[in-house]
Amino acid sequence: QVQLVESGGGLVQPGGSLRLSCAASGSISSLNAMGWYRQAPGKQRELVATIRSGRAATYLDSVKGRFTISRDSAKNTWYLQMNSLKPEDTAIYYCNAVVRTTGWALITSWGQGTQVTVSS
Repeated sequence: QVQLVESGGGLVQPGGSLRLSCAASGSISSLNAMGWYRQAPGKQRELVATIRSGRAATYLDSVKGRFTISRDSAKNTWYLQMNSLKPEDTAIYYCNAVVRTTGWALITSWGQGTQVTVSS
């Protein structure tokens, strides 16, 4: 019904930047909330950033001031700009959305995940 496709991961040196993108397609009436999660090896998945219409974005404390979430509503796409990356940011990053479908169901969709590795 709804597909989320991520792009933009990769290998970057400490202090570098990456921008992740997540494009939603399918039976979408509206995107109620969008976000990014990450999961490092041996750790639980954690919420990194969220964005929704009419509300301020929220961030994990450890990424505040370094990461920025944004959206392009016309394209059903949202982004995570990651600056001043640290080795502890290494993880698989997943995008996530709460979607109102054209059938009026409210569902949660996930992207396939993209690897971000911060290493010298």
